[in-house]
Amino acid sequence: MQKKLMLAVALGVAFAAGAIASEQRVTPKEAESMVKKGVAYIKATPRDKAMADITDPKGQFVDRELYLTVYQLDGTALAHGANAKFVGKNMIELRDANGKEHIRERMELAKTKAAFWQDFSFVNPVNKKIEPKQMYCELTDDKKLVVCGGIYKPGV
Repeated sequence: MQKKLMLAVALGVAFAAGAIASEQRVTPKEAESMVKKGVAYIKATPRDKAMADITDPKGQFVDRELYLTVYQLDGTALAHGANAKFVGKNMIELRDANGKEHIRERMELAKTKAAFWQDFSFVNPVNKKIEPKQMYCELTDDKKLVVCGGIYKPGV
């Protein structure tokens, strides 16, 4: 009887931990909202300040595993909320863990769509694991910048 009770408690704790972990995950709606907020901010703020604020890992454009990236259409990163070392670098040839040139693909999609979702794999900044990622992107009104933010999907 004692073993069954301990097993039930252990399963309950494991279930609760899983429920808490899933609650902490970013939703597609949150990603879309953050990107829209970033696009509006870029439009209303001098570019240097906007890019610095979006790159700030403790700023308003980072929430759990969600962060924004901003690229020029040639693949040059202007802001990156998870890795400031990318800023100023042309990332067009960057490949994900599966060899996919996701930045190149993203820039090609941005040339034909004002808003889109993209799938690839990337390191989750919270747990440091490579996970499948879905990135929501919008082209700015002047059609010069691509603003993106994404969600991670563990165990997919």
